[in-house]
Amino acid sequence: MKTCLVVDDSKVIRKVARHILETLDFTVSEACDGREALQACMASMPDVILLDWNMPVMSGMDFLRALREADVPRRAKVVFCTTENGMAYIRAAIEAGADEYVMKPFDRETLESKLQIVGMA
Repeated sequence: MKTCLVVDDSKVIRKVARHILETLDFTVSEACDGREALQACMASMPDVILLDWNMPVMSGMDFLRALREADVPRRAKVVFCTTENGMAYIRAAIEAGADEYVMKPFDRETLESKLQIVGMA
């Protein structure tokens, strides 16, 4: 079964994402900030990471840079999930190593199509 780590400081977003991902046959784990997510990835790398941009402790961008610089045996697909919709944000996310980008609020159809793009659905 595919695994997904949902990283968001909003409990509601994590719950919604978990529900959608579980209907898509993912095993889901959660982290409430980038530092917690990085620790989770070092312990066990998920197949895909659904990543919020704006979080306390460690932002999504800081997490992504740290993850891409880490010496890990395999690379997780990263889908940024945020309210930031400017082209500069999208470009910065892709340049930092994100594989895809989804806008909040999202629905099952939108998330599933983004997962298909990165080869995870």
